[in-house]
Amino acid sequence: MEQIELVDNEKILSLTRQERFLVKIAAVRDKICEFGILVITIISAAVVLFIFGFILSKSWQIFKINGLGFVTGKGFDQQVLEAFNAPPGQPVWRFGALGLLIGTLATTIGALVIAIPAGLGTAIVISELAPNYYVKSFIQTVIRLLASIPSIIYGLVGLLVVVPFISKTLITNDMQIRYIPFFQLTGNSILAGIIVLSIMIVPVIVALSVDAINAVPKKYKEAGLALGLSHWRTIVKVIVPAAKSGILAGIILAAGRAVGEAIALSMVTGGIGNIPNPAHGPVYFLTPVLTLASAIVNKAESMSTPSIEAALFACGVVLLITCALLSVFTKIVEAIVKRREGIE
Repeated sequence: MEQIELVDNEKILSLTRQERFLVKIAAVRDKICEFGILVITIISAAVVLFIFGFILSKSWQIFKINGLGFVTGKGFDQQVLEAFNAPPGQPVWRFGALGLLIGTLATTIGALVIAIPAGLGTAIVISELAPNYYVKSFIQTVIRLLASIPSIIYGLVGLLVVVPFISKTLITNDMQIRYIPFFQLTGNSILAGIIVLSIMIVPVIVALSVDAINAVPKKYKEAGLALGLSHWRTIVKVIVPAAKSGILAGIILAAGRAVGEAIALSMVTGGIGNIPNPAHGPVYFLTPVLTLASAIVNKAESMSTPSIEAALFACGVVLLITCALLSVFTKIVEAIVKRREGIE
């Protein structure tokens, strides 16, 4: 180390005065950039903490009164109505968001079941199987277009195409009569939400999976082919396992996007806080539901009532915690994968 420093000092001394001045300017510029990045990072973290603290303070009364009962109780729709119509001086503070939580999980998991194979398959085609540049460019253009479409457009397409299709092809008059004691079958359902949401999150999985696959060293592919593996088996057995860290990160980020989606789902899932019953069989997927994010949008008109406002902020707290846990889970998965692969 001392020898290296002596060599660097000799190089600096051999420079002209103008060159020394430029070196000092470059060093100062680097310090300013580092300080600026540090300041921006601190500000960003402070903003996130402020948002979380603000939402938590607005919803504190709900968690103080309900505790964990907020996420284990049910009847959110009726409770909002009772709180809105409560006489002055007798506010209703009891709320249960279990139906909203189940609706969020049902649509998110269902969308991932469709989006993961579709997104990963598309990423493999783009990175490895596209026959030429034009096909690859066309697919990437379509993916970028899907990613740039506003969520309300997805909601409109779902409302005008997906919901009527489900209503006409999957729902019969006998089914409507049979299940009318529980809910009304109109096509607005978990299934409609899953279809719309899966199309929305596919671009996230594709984009990150393509980057992960392209980051795999070419020598991995060459080694697989040299050992006699076919191109497809090389992709499945060598390339995809080597890129699984980035692929898993894309899947988890897509799940975060799905959990927080509000506008599109509020238009196609029915907007009713039902708790789907697996005993209903396939009709489970035709049950109208309400997600946490959609509840904030749909019930926002009632926020003039303090207890309802606090309940909606409590829904926001649950969403924030869920997204934060997904981010932490992403880091944990990446660390585990790297440790297993022997990467420090």
